[in-house]
Amino acid sequence: MKEIKLIILDVDGTMTDGGVYIDNRRIETKKFSIKDGCGIVLAHAMGLEFMILTGRESNCVLQRAEELKIRHVYQNVGNKISFLKSYMEENGLEADQLAYIGDDLNDLYAMRLAGTAVCPQDAAKEIKAQCDYVLNARGGEGVVREFVELLLKSRGQWETAIERAFGE
Repeated sequence: MKEIKLIILDVDGTMTDGGVYIDNRRIETKKFSIKDGCGIVLAHAMGLEFMILTGRESNCVLQRAEELKIRHVYQNVGNKISFLKSYMEENGLEADQLAYIGDDLNDLYAMRLAGTAVCPQDAAKEIKAQCDYVLNARGGEGVVREFVELLLKSRGQWETAIERAFGE
């Protein structure tokens, strides 16, 4: 995990509980975990980047990404593996520099490109079977935070990240 530079995030079922809430005016909303936001801030403090890679399109995702200063946001991506292969080639990224957090079958092949595959506790069994880390958190309940904490602690950077993100 020491080489990871980019953490790729699926949205529905990873950053959210997988539910899509649509009101009577056809307005879509999603519930995101504030704990994940804290994890992203801590990771940014240590120079890690994030990418949101999702098969759906939602203004909620754009707003959350903006709040968390996630610069790489790709929505409505039907073929995640093709997209990710091209992205890696265009940006000179190797597999060991990527961690992919996903939860369902549409993430399966793209996750295999990443050096580190991660999923929430309630991921599909096919996803769990290939992951390096099956987290304790369920989708939308701090998955990103849990992984960031594992990563930064394994690098001996946890306390430094807290100080940089929230200290004086």
